[in-house]
Amino acid sequence: MRFKRNGSYTLNRKSKTKPNGKKPPAEEKKQYLEPEFTKIRVVDFDLKELVVLPREIDLNEWLASNTTTFFNLINLQYSTISEFCTGDTCQAMTACNTIYYWYDERGKKTKCTAPQYVDFVMSLCQKLVTDEEIFPTKYGKEFPNSFESLVKKICRYLFHVLAHLYWAHFKETVALDLQGHLNTLYAHFIVFVREFNLVDPKETCIMDDLSEVLCTPAPLPALAPSTPASAPSPSSQNHVTER
Repeated sequence: MRFKRNGSYTLNRKSKTKPNGKKPPAEEKKQYLEPEFTKIRVVDFDLKELVVLPREIDLNEWLASNTTTFFNLINLQYSTISEFCTGDTCQAMTACNTIYYWYDERGKKTKCTAPQYVDFVMSLCQKLVTDEEIFPTKYGKEFPNSFESLVKKICRYLFHVLAHLYWAHFKETVALDLQGHLNTLYAHFIVFVREFNLVDPKETCIMDDLSEVLCTPAPLPALAPSTPASAPSPSSQNHVTER
């Protein structure tokens, strides 16, 4: 069963030095954890229901559809603040006290600016999700044996981008009034990768404080206390009161 793979919402290791050789500053207050921001979402239902594998859908097809969608959405989310993510403002791809290095196809380790790193991530993801040999869209075409490992690779890189958005560009996201979209996208993504064990918890632990807040289903709103019913007047006894 094939279906369109896209979608949208309405719109580690601690580093002892920074790239310039100076000691990193003390950890800043995490604005994104403040209740006034974490409570803002664009959906109010349990995201777990969105990620559970439907009985009639093949697992690989489900992983392909969701992975492609997350790639598109995270790429779109990053594009909203990309003008603020420059080689000067983000000299390294950071999240919390972690610096992410890029490894090319030969395994060569490269320290690069955040925009360079994100460009590498998005270019690689685009290449993979549009490759018919890896993400087939034609009926009867089989997924390769390496498919799951490639999905895990994509998800790990996409997590790095999300973590950087919160750590380095949350203020800009708030200024654009897009924190609800980012929160919902992050929570949906984390619930998805946890459901299918796609990203090592050691990788995502740097954002566990945010994950705990955003991925916990919001409590149902309290019902307004009922007021004692007054005795009906004779003229209203034959009428139905709408509630």
